[in-house]
Amino acid sequence: MAMMMECKLLLLRLRRMVIQTTRTRTRSYYTSRTKRPTLYNKISPLGNPSTSVVPELDDWVYKGNKVRVGELQRILRDLRKRRRFAQALQVSEWMNKNGVCIFSPVEHAVHLDLIGKVHGFPSAESYFNSLKDQDKTDKTYGALLNCYVRQRQVDKALSHLQKMKDLGFASSPLTYNDMMCLYTNIGQHEKVPDVLTEMKENNVLPDNFSYRICINSYGVRSDIGGMERILKEMECQPNIVMEWNTYSVVANFYIKARLTSKAADALRKAEERLDNKDGLGYNHLITLYARIGRKNEVLRLWDLEKSACKRCLNRDYTTMLESLTKLGAFDEAEKILKEWESSGNCYDFGIPNVVIIGYAEKYFHEKAEAMLEDLQKEGKVTTPNSWTVVAGGYMAKGNMEKALRCLKTALSLYVENKGWKPNPKVISGMLRWLGDKGSVEDAEALVSSLRNVVPVDREMYHALMKTYVRGGKEVDELLDRMEKDNIDENEETKQIVNMRKA
Repeated sequence: MAMMMECKLLLLRLRRMVIQTTRTRTRSYYTSRTKRPTLYNKISPLGNPSTSVVPELDDWVYKGNKVRVGELQRILRDLRKRRRFAQALQVSEWMNKNGVCIFSPVEHAVHLDLIGKVHGFPSAESYFNSLKDQDKTDKTYGALLNCYVRQRQVDKALSHLQKMKDLGFASSPLTYNDMMCLYTNIGQHEKVPDVLTEMKENNVLPDNFSYRICINSYGVRSDIGGMERILKEMECQPNIVMEWNTYSVVANFYIKARLTSKAADALRKAEERLDNKDGLGYNHLITLYARIGRKNEVLRLWDLEKSACKRCLNRDYTTMLESLTKLGAFDEAEKILKEWESSGNCYDFGIPNVVIIGYAEKYFHEKAEAMLEDLQKEGKVTTPNSWTVVAGGYMAKGNMEKALRCLKTALSLYVENKGWKPNPKVISGMLRWLGDKGSVEDAEALVSSLRNVVPVDREMYHALMKTYVRGGKEVDELLDRMEKDNIDENEETKQIVNMRKA
């Protein structure tokens, strides 16, 4: 799964390198150095994908403002990077329709790629077929191939690739990388090495991504020998500069094969090639070291990351806390949590929740509950799901009073339309216990709270009836309430009622 995601991201990155005329070296958004309004400032806030940017473009021109090709291209790049493809397509269509610039094969390739993303490959095909012959270059052919790959159209991709070969357009590693990604995404990993072989036979030099996806193809098939053979070949190529993420892919497969020593060696090589300001790279290596139980390496890399990156983001703290809780290193995790609290970063319950859930999974439910209570006392947000997890833990240990207390708190935090529903097993277990041993008051309170979260059902009424019977109360009122809630009596209902008569 991780390799498939990397495949998509790296292909997108490589495609942009080919079809864009310029690259930005910093963050891709554009801001004016003056206080005058810019076209970017008009379009950027329109984040809703269903909002058209065309009225803003038309209004900009209507008010007599100049339209600069460079600024539109920057806007286009920014929208694509932010995955606002429909709006990016609108900008491209507006540029073409209004004659802002004459589309070269590069602009056509960008436009075709956007059509494929927004409307699918049939629309991309139609656009490609409408192009003049001089615009059907390796750029536009490559963009259409990428559309087929993205939508896993194997036959069309193979047929189109053959046309590219016949025209001499298959001279870039990007073309073959596309095909390797296609086979990866459809699970035909055994075909990936054949594509690499074909590249070399056609005198197309494989790049880092070519080798990395081939390494992955052997790893997912647990062919460690094949993986090592390709890695060794890659290391010997004069045109290849080895990158940290190649060794991290190798380390991942060594870990899965339980070859811990080899995994550690690969991780050392990855670290040697890591940009010292690459926070995401540090996070990835920290996670892998945690998987092989190397706490000291996890802590060492964290210190390096803090020193190199100057400021750690919430995602960095999350990764570190997940790694430490996986290792059962809760003292160190609580120390990192205190660092986060004093970091000045915005509050995100997901960060302390890593430790809370970690405690719960290790059966330290008192610790988990204490953390939740402390956060509430400080006026910090907690979530019903975490309280339910702790309640389930108490329930598993037979401490039903504490479980009930946590469950009540969870239900009190319920917010409609936020997607949370209580764990059915926890609810059923609690209702059974209340029916057998709980009080009428506790059962009524729980059922009343549950009504706000889930539809009332027969199980809830049976729990109430049992408490009523044990407390010597009549159940006629409950039977009337059941009828009003359109819940029929069954054999168990009758048995509970008969318990009272007995």
